[in-house]
Amino acid sequence: MKIWVDADACPVVIKEILYRAANRTETLTIFVANRLLRVPFSPYIKAQQVAKGFDVADNTIVQLLEIDDLVVTADIPLASEVISKQAHALNPRGEFYSVENIQERLTMRDLMDTLRASGIETNGPSTFNHGDRQAFAAQLDRFLVRRHK
Repeated sequence: MKIWVDADACPVVIKEILYRAANRTETLTIFVANRLLRVPFSPYIKAQQVAKGFDVADNTIVQLLEIDDLVVTADIPLASEVISKQAHALNPRGEFYSVENIQERLTMRDLMDTLRASGIETNGPSTFNHGDRQAFAAQLDRFLVRRHK
């Protein structure tokens, strides 16, 4: 099992949690981005730079992931593709996307895009906070403990 990180928009504090988890659990964790990333030296942490362009990092992750891998992303369409490939998707706020909830998330995302396109102000997501960081760390830890038993 590997962890793939949609790293372009991943908060720094989440990356730091992932660095520690990769080393602690000896889980290969690959940060994919369309810009150069500096990651700690570790046999369990890799950075993969992809070409600039719409969804290039997402497409790379989908092509390379395997069944039961974990993908960390806030990108709902990417999460949907991950789930369709029988892998796991966790957002940086600690919520797992699943077969049961992904369609609702896609529908809500599309609705919000439509509202913004028609000029309606939607405020966007709430500010990332300490509770989000804690929720992510807890979910990641539970997931990794189950996988390493």
